[in-house]
Amino acid sequence: MTAPYTTHSPLSDAVGGSTAKVLADQLDLRTVGDLLYHFPRRYAERGELTRLADLPLDEHVTVVAEIADARVHTFNHGRGRRLEVTVTDGSGKLQLVFFGSAAHHHRRELLPGRRGMFAGKVSVFNRKMQLSHPAYQLLGEDETDEAGQAAQAFADRLLPLYPACKQIESWKIAKAVDTVLDVLEAADWAGVGDPLPQALRERQELLPLPQALLGVHRPRTHQQLEAARERLKWDEAFVLQVALARRRRSTALLRATPRAPREDGLLSDFDARLPFTLTAGQRRVSEEIFRELATDHPMHRLLQGEVGSGKTLVALRAMLAVVDAGGQAALLAPTEVLAQQHHRSITSMMGDLAEGGLLGGADNGTKVALLTGSMGVPARRRALLELVSGEAGVVIGTHALIEDAVRFQDLGLVVVDEQHRFGVEQRDALRSKAATPPHLLVMTATPIPRTVAMTVFGDLETSVLDELPAGRSPIASHVVPAADKPHFLERAWARVREEVTAGHQAYVVCPRIGDDPAAGAARASAPAGEEADADAGAPREEADGRRAPLAVLDVAAGLAEGPLAGLRVAVLHGRMAPDDKDDVMRRFAAGEVDVLVATTVIEVGVNVPNATAMVVMDADRFGVSQLHQLRGRVGRGSAPGLCLLVSEAHEASAARARLDAVARTLDGFELSRIDLEQRREGDVLGQAQSGGRSSLRVLTVVEDEELIAEARTAATDLIARDPELAGEPELRLVLDALLDAERESYLDKG
Repeated sequence: MTAPYTTHSPLSDAVGGSTAKVLADQLDLRTVGDLLYHFPRRYAERGELTRLADLPLDEHVTVVAEIADARVHTFNHGRGRRLEVTVTDGSGKLQLVFFGSAAHHHRRELLPGRRGMFAGKVSVFNRKMQLSHPAYQLLGEDETDEAGQAAQAFADRLLPLYPACKQIESWKIAKAVDTVLDVLEAADWAGVGDPLPQALRERQELLPLPQALLGVHRPRTHQQLEAARERLKWDEAFVLQVALARRRRSTALLRATPRAPREDGLLSDFDARLPFTLTAGQRRVSEEIFRELATDHPMHRLLQGEVGSGKTLVALRAMLAVVDAGGQAALLAPTEVLAQQHHRSITSMMGDLAEGGLLGGADNGTKVALLTGSMGVPARRRALLELVSGEAGVVIGTHALIEDAVRFQDLGLVVVDEQHRFGVEQRDALRSKAATPPHLLVMTATPIPRTVAMTVFGDLETSVLDELPAGRSPIASHVVPAADKPHFLERAWARVREEVTAGHQAYVVCPRIGDDPAAGAARASAPAGEEADADAGAPREEADGRRAPLAVLDVAAGLAEGPLAGLRVAVLHGRMAPDDKDDVMRRFAAGEVDVLVATTVIEVGVNVPNATAMVVMDADRFGVSQLHQLRGRVGRGSAPGLCLLVSEAHEASAARARLDAVARTLDGFELSRIDLEQRREGDVLGQAQSGGRSSLRVLTVVEDEELIAEARTAATDLIARDPELAGEPELRLVLDALLDAERESYLDKG
């Protein structure tokens, strides 16, 4: 039988125009295949109720629960009515609230003892979790009505609960999925092609795709569901790894200029002057990089490691090797503060080797140029001339490096620091300034589990620095429960005073800058791509009733007049003029500022060894990896570091659990796994690498490590045998659908 539509057909062919429009506009589901691969978030069973205690705030949820109580209240002298319905699951309670004339109608339906599905956005009112005007469908007893049919389906199999939204509830999505499945099943699945090679399916003993789709949308047993999920995980892992394997192959076919360091050159002179010994990891990773730089195809390498593990030194040695070979190297930093910090530390480490061509400069030296968006015209013109003439072998800059006016004599290496802070177009624009494809070194101080590296960075070889240089001090971390134990916060400020009295310095970090009516205009006029601090004009109270995040300007003023009175307190944030930011950082580095109150502009790269204490205000507003990054700003010298995570989060909350995890360990790789377990992996083929809609629907990079590794091997073997996928037309079709113009561009640009 001929199928009326295929997985590539528009959804309007299957579910009607109005439903298709809502699915497209609200959930980005546009084809029949998109709907079939919109898998349930979870499943409910008879006798199993949702854990209401674990509901996420501010998210749209669907719960299956039992009504415990329903009461109508009047207010405004009897003119207003409010229906409050309490549903329970044994672990907690949730309140459903209805206002107005519909209250009595809902009261007649929502009777104690009945069960149903309830959908809405979770909020808090008077310390109670609630859904305001939720959509609902009762699980009734009469099989002739819609609710009864839902209950009967619920009794026969697991009940799928789909990712939904206000405009379309989970049960309506389920109805659309059922419609599509019925039609395709009647057509003997003629419109569904299988992207997995038959030999791979047989070797892994995987279900055929139609059975897997039925098993994930209509499971009758947990065993059937697990078999379906295993098959669909292979679909995701294999298709993604094939895309990355094709990218690795195309990179390997490019030709680059070999950049081997010469003996007795700049690198040798630099190494001879180092006042310390490289760690074994730094030597090993440097040798990996030098071997690839010496080949005639472009290096594509990810350098990751713990905060303070010495990645910048490894990158600098790679840049000096390229200069030795007659080329130039560019380091792209995400902020002016970090670019200036890199420039200061690199020129300091190099000494007269950074003064090539200048009076008193070393014979083997080169110039180290700085290029940022806020530089004056004379300084900018001088830097541009040094780049185009080749006088500057090393250039450090922000997004200003990618402007059309910037020209290099011979760009041989691009180093991207904190890659997650850049869009792919920016990285590509810098790489395009080379006559031949340059070598690429991507650095991240956020440790990444092996499976994430194989997915998010699957076209890059990976180097890991997992040891700290000698002399680094341990960092003690503690959670300060400010709401429950305010005297703990008083003690935190006393500890800061003690550190300053001992001759050290401290950071205080806040989530946002501070209220300023001109903030929007100031931010709009800032150089493109420069520091993106938290919203300067955040409201005093958020939609969920919580206090607005603490601000740098407010906290700094309060500390200077209160617990830290008499200390030298300064502020740093992305809305300040570049010269002012640089001046503050110079004074802090010189010990002229005792306490620096800042936003996350100091998150990466800032290196002040004398800073030993950090207090993070509203620490629950930051992510796990971000807190680990911030903590890495202290303990960089010989004195022990101290990090205090101040939070008003409840002791039993998920936010508090995150903070406890950060306080418990300094292992960034363990924290990165915790971070991934608590949030979605993100769209690994898109620019955003956290949150948002993900290409991964059933695959979990933390849990499915072995499967991903097997899929990578199988994909690499397939591309080696059949690089154009001539023998796998269905796989090629799926890849074409996955790699739309934006994502294909992402892979092409690396």
